[in-house]
Amino acid sequence: MVGGRDVVDTGVHPARLAVGVLGAGRVGSVVGAALARAGHRIVAASGVSDASRQRAADRLGVAPSSPEDVVARADLVLLTVPDDVLPDLVTGLAETGADLRGKLVVHTSGAYGLAVLNPATKAGALPLALHPVMTFTGRDDDLARLTGISFGVTAPDQLRMVAEALVIEMEGEPVWIEEKDRALYHAALAGAANHMVTLIAESSDLLEKIGVREPGRMLGPLLGAALDNVLRLGIAGLTGPVVRGDAGTVRKHVDALILAAPEAADAYVALARLTADRALAAGLLKPEAAERLLDALGGNIWT
Repeated sequence: MVGGRDVVDTGVHPARLAVGVLGAGRVGSVVGAALARAGHRIVAASGVSDASRQRAADRLGVAPSSPEDVVARADLVLLTVPDDVLPDLVTGLAETGADLRGKLVVHTSGAYGLAVLNPATKAGALPLALHPVMTFTGRDDDLARLTGISFGVTAPDQLRMVAEALVIEMEGEPVWIEEKDRALYHAALAGAANHMVTLIAESSDLLEKIGVREPGRMLGPLLGAALDNVLRLGIAGLTGPVVRGDAGTVRKHVDALILAAPEAADAYVALARLTADRALAAGLLKPEAAERLLDALGGNIWT
């Protein structure tokens, strides 16, 4: 039961719920809007920053409320705050005596599962972890980007159908993640998406340093092809000097980076070693070529 009503309507779709958003920032305003688009009703939202309060008004159509008011009015309480804030928020809600009985309490953190919601669960809440696998920039196209994406779902067995139905209603694809795997799941996503941004920004800066005026135009087709290759072929889609065993070229790269951007050289060496290890394990690189590469990347590269 949620708010005195059955959680499920026909056995597939959750009943229409009153939704309250705690943290109407980039993520909360978009996920809240997606739930509203699915037919649920946004009744209250809170935000700390001026931008969050403005998003509550613009995207969710509600005036900013206190956290206590959000919880009191909602059947589904959406917790969309930074990861480091989430444990204290949940503990605070439970310790202040907020009536959580029978309410769905849903967080969108990738790194956390259900354990972080234990204080709320002990107070009678129904816990769900629904993590949208998407980057949120605060732009107006964030809502459209939710369509068709994966959501990392962790829920108690008795609420799994409800969790998956909510994701489907938001036009997403639910993917089950075990509680014990949440940190590794999120590390994989962050490693791919966040570090890719850093790598591409660094490459763009290096190209600009040598006079390339529009590095994005140069990198775009290359990166598009590389992404397509790896998504279709996995490590078999690898190209470049490492998989070719071109140790001399790799060493030239390292030497050039030490002079031009020493802070990036360590990252290049670490990634080149990882690339060589994976290529060797996949049979794409011969052992003797791998040894030459690791020599070029090893011991005395900083001398």
